This record gives sequence, C-alpha cells and structure tokens, in this order.
Amino acid sequence: MTVLELLHLLKEGEVTPTQLVQQSIDTIKKNDDAINAVVHPRFEAALRESKRDYSNTVFKGMPILLKSLGQNLRGEPSTAASLLLKDSISNTTDHFVQKILDLGFIVLGQTNSPEFGFKNISDSMLYGDVKNPRDTTKTPGGSSGGAAAALSLNYVPVVAASDGGGSIRIPASYTNLVGLKPTRGSMPAGPNGYRGWQGASVNFFITQDVADAAFLFEHMQSNTIQAPFNYVKFKDNNKKNLRIAVSDVSPVGTVVSQDAKDALNEAVKTLKDMGHTVEYVTPQYDGMRLMETYYMVNGVETAAMMKSIEASLNRKVRIDDMQLTSWCLYQYGLSVAGYQVVDALNYWDNVSAILHAFHETYDVYITPTNADVAPEFDKVYQDEALLERMRNIETDHNPYGVVWDMFEHSLRYTPFTMLANITGQPAISVPFYENEKQEAVGIQIMAPKGAESLLFKISDALMQHKNRL
Repeated sequence: MTVLELLHLLKEGEVTPTQLVQQSIDTIKKNDDAINAVVHPRFEAALRESKRDYSNTVFKGMPILLKSLGQNLRGEPSTAASLLLKDSISNTTDHFVQKILDLGFIVLGQTNSPEFGFKNISDSMLYGDVKNPRDTTKTPGGSSGGAAAALSLNYVPVVAASDGGGSIRIPASYTNLVGLKPTRGSMPAGPNGYRGWQGASVNFFITQDVADAAFLFEHMQSNTIQAPFNYVKFKDNNKKNLRIAVSDVSPVGTVVSQDAKDALNEAVKTLKDMGHTVEYVTPQYDGMRLMETYYMVNGVETAAMMKSIEASLNRKVRIDDMQLTSWCLYQYGLSVAGYQVVDALNYWDNVSAILHAFHETYDVYITPTNADVAPEFDKVYQDEALLERMRNIETDHNPYGVVWDMFEHSLRYTPFTMLANITGQPAISVPFYENEKQEAVGIQIMAPKGAESLLFKISDALMQHKNRL
C-alpha cells in the first residue's frame, strides 16, 4: 500500500503502528535473505517505539527504513557501507532524520548501498551485493539500491534515500518506482556537513507513486538557515499546455539503448496526446567537461573525507582498507589543485545559468532516466589491465585518466542523471516503460529550481494518461 493509503487506515484506527511495524518485520525476515537490502535492523527498538502515541504527528507511526549512508540516527551504526567505518556508531542524529522522526515515522533499520555511495550499483564489500527483486540476476542500481529493493518488496511503505549523481533516480528507474531528487537546499541539512558534496547531494525518498512523493515533499521541505543553500519556490504560472524539451542523446556521446529510446518515444507520444508541445532539443553545455568537473569535485571531497577518517582512526588509511574505486578517488583527489576546484565549481554555476536560460523557453526537460535496463548485479566494469592501473594510481602520470576509465563503462548506463545534481534543479524518475522481458526504464523529468509542484503535476498527469490508454 502507498503512504497515503496507509495513512488513511492509521487515521481511521483500522490499523495500528505496532501492527504495521510487525508486518514490516515479518516481510523483511521472509524475503531479505535472497535480496540483501536491509542492514542493521532495529526491530526490537521499533516495536517498543510503536507503542507510543503518534496521533498528533503527520505520519501516525508509519514504519520507514533509512539509508546506511549519510542518514545518521544517534546510537545506531554509521558505516557509509564501508569497511573503514564498520564499527562506527553515530553520536548525533542528522537534521533530515530528526525531521522524519518528528513527523511520526518509526525507523526499522538501514538499507544497503555501495561503499561511500560511489557507484551506480550496490555492491558493498562490507554488506555484499543487493539483488533486484524484479530479477535477482540484476542490480537495483545505486547508490540507494537497497532502498529501492526494499520498497519494491513492500518492506515498508516508503524508504529514505539520497542522490548525489542519480542515486535516487537510477534505482527507481531499475525497479519501476518513483524517485525524486529535490531542489538543492530544499531538505534539512547538517549537522554533519551542510554542503552535501558542494550542493550535488540531497536527501529524499523513493516512493511508490507521485502522490506520495508530493506529500512527503510538502512536509519535509524546509530551509536550513545555517546551510549555504536555501530553497526558493518557483512561481508556477499553471499553464495547461507546456512547451517540453526532450532528448535521447547521451551528453557524453555514449550509446543509448533502444529500450531507453522506446521509453522516451512512448512518453513523447503521450505528451503530444495530452496537448503539450514537444521538441527534440538539448541544452548547450559541454557534457565531457561536466563529467570532468563532477569527478574532480568527487575526488577532492573524498580526499577531505579520508583525511578526516585518518584523524579519527589516528593512522593512515591503506589500499586494502577500502574498495579500489574509493582508493582511486582518494588518490586522484590528492592530486587536484585548489584553483582547479574553483574552476570546476565556476563551471557548475555556468551550466546552472545555461539551464536557467533553457527553462525560459522550455517548461521541463525530459530524457530517459537511464540509458539501458539494469545490468547484472555482478557485472565486471574493469578488466585486469585497468585494475592494475587503478592499483598503481599513486604513480600514474594521469590520475584523472584512471578515474575516467574506471567509471567509463558504468557511466554508459547512467549518463543523464548527473546534470540535475550539478545545477541543483529538481528531477524525478517515473516508471513509464517495460520491455517484453519486463525490464524497466524510467523517464526523467527536470524542471527549474523550486518547481517541484510542476514536476508532480506533469508526472502524475503523464502516468494517469498512459494508464488510461
């Protein structure tokens, strides 16, 4: 059942928080050995908390799962799905998580993700691989892969997630769910870092439908005054007929599958049937430069994070402390000069301005969410020669080249999502297409900053119109 459906039952007294929590626990215990979506369950604590009075809260004692990365609850593990932090316990509750608690959710545990969230698949060395419930030979994506898998099996009515490069939308697309990355600055931030990887990363949820996403956004949205980014609501002119830009061209020149193109074509036909004006057009920015700056910022953020971890451990970290991907980003980050970071962030601002001008003409911009259906959960992206370069990145004359090659193959699956993280715009993935094998590709819709209401309106109308056909 959806959040809004369960909320009605809770309000009417037809079900109790304890019953919902116990049902979720039973469902997880029955299914998760085969899926590996949930780590660090807190079932006994959740059952105790379910006896409290939630009648004056918005969500009335509804169960939820947090992500094991960047959503800290005091007294619970704070591992970032990493071997380095496997014994770490949080001594604070993040503001985003506190808002979840204040609204009346009960936390059942945490969901699996890749180490530090660096991948678009979920394959933590600490916790193991997450399987896609739609096809257990496939990945549910990442980094919120455990969250998407858990919701796909109805462990809870909604799952908390986060998105720094597509980590909500990618798994939502692979599991046929709804994934919103909201506008930069719209969600509670801090106290363990207010910038969210220089504004690229934001917390939200994966949901079963658009109505749930809209309701959650309404109640979660808030400005964190001490944070550098704040939310300004877009003034919706309530136009009935929108001018819509669409593109199935990868911004980094990689191949887009026929399934992804078919998904977009179906959306285009539906939008035209709804009376909207649709044009195939792409914002004019340098996609390769965008990815270069994205990796650069990720690298320096990783280096800063590792230095902080070293200080807490009182020792240097080593290559065997972490997955090779994490090590490479760390070593690359150490090689980046300060002026390069400033140049990178300036380019992010330039692209944001380009997209702002683009939306002066086009109300929304639509692409496939992913460039293909979900790959196998254990797919190998680097051959032995590349792995050897990665192991020796410290002495490589071109560490950026190693990082690019490290991600090149996996980037082919997900070239569309990073743009919204860099510009700070809201973007939503909605389930719209399945091929003959029931493999899913979502449709990504981007809107101007602060225009979540426009996203909800067009997404809901698009799906309702499709369902009527």
